[in-house]
Amino acid sequence: MGSVDLAERILECVSAIPPGKVMTYGDVAEFVGASSPRIVGRVLALDDGSVPWHRVLKAGGSLAPHLYTEQRQRLLSEGVRFRGDKVELASFRWDGLTDRGDRG
Repeated sequence: MGSVDLAERILECVSAIPPGKVMTYGDVAEFVGASSPRIVGRVLALDDGSVPWHRVLKAGGSLAPHLYTEQRQRLLSEGVRFRGDKVELASFRWDGLTDRGDRG
């Protein structure tokens, strides 16, 4: 299993997150079998924005500091609610299985 395969699995996972749902970097890493959430962050940083990157959060529901304003606006427009500066993970965290639709 090469790094290209892993990157593809990460991008596929992020692409599948439904609007109005979120995953943490750790959630994505666990779902695709990556050894570290940092790998997920790196893959998303190198991607050209082809996936809904704004639906991936830091542990605890906080947003990427350098993308905070744009990420927050995108999530709010999808109906994601915040408590302070953090997403309400209990309500909006996606398990990677339920509500999965065709994201083609």
